[in-house]
Amino acid sequence: MNEKAKLIIDKKLDDLSHSKFRSGFHLRKKELAYLDDKGYEVIKEHAKDFIKNKLAPANPLNDGAQTPMKNHPVFIAQHATATCCRGCLEKWHHIPKGRVLTSNEQNYIVALIMEWIKREKEKSC
Repeated sequence: MNEKAKLIIDKKLDDLSHSKFRSGFHLRKKELAYLDDKGYEVIKEHAKDFIKNKLAPANPLNDGAQTPMKNHPVFIAQHATATCCRGCLEKWHHIPKGRVLTSNEQNYIVALIMEWIKREKEKSC
């Protein structure tokens, strides 16, 4: 990740940390164990797949309810980072609804999710 992208992600994570709702999400033992078992690269591939298939379409199926609230580190991270649905993407990240996400937007979302997961893992050690 380049320095500009890192600054953008750091700023967004700081903004999200001030939301009582968003800051209430944390990885539990089950998700941390899954992360340890699979590793960051596999989790990153899961994130890419979830974003591509469940968030990137212009009008995702069950938008607003397509992201579970538990059982996978990426799902928890999506809620913590406001990347769980198109409404949250629009509100928090100014990415409009009703159009397909670009590859750059998808990469940003995955990078944000993975940075949040990394920080959660560091807190748990």
